[in-house]
Amino acid sequence: MTKFEQKVLNLVKEIPRGKVSTYQILALKLGDKKLARAVGNALGKNKELIKIPCHRIIKSNSEIGHYQQGLAKKVKLLQNEGIRIERGKLANLAEYLFTFK
Repeated sequence: MTKFEQKVLNLVKEIPRGKVSTYQILALKLGDKKLARAVGNALGKNKELIKIPCHRIIKSNSEIGHYQQGLAKKVKLLQNEGIRIERGKLANLAEYLFTFK
């Protein structure tokens, strides 16, 4: 695992249960919004899906996005954390959005 990938996964660990962040927010936190795709690639290498909750990362337009175990599993995990999803999107991104300090 590269240093960049490890930084991505460490950031994801900071997101609390019931909150989400976006690929773009993580990229900005890492210094460049153009890194959003690289963030997604790093999440795809996550081997510890529960310890490192990459299901909490969504697209900036509130769409759920990809997940190693499939979209249905990601939706279920988010709903189990109390996050409302309607038609494949978060019902209210502002309500659930976690912003890093």
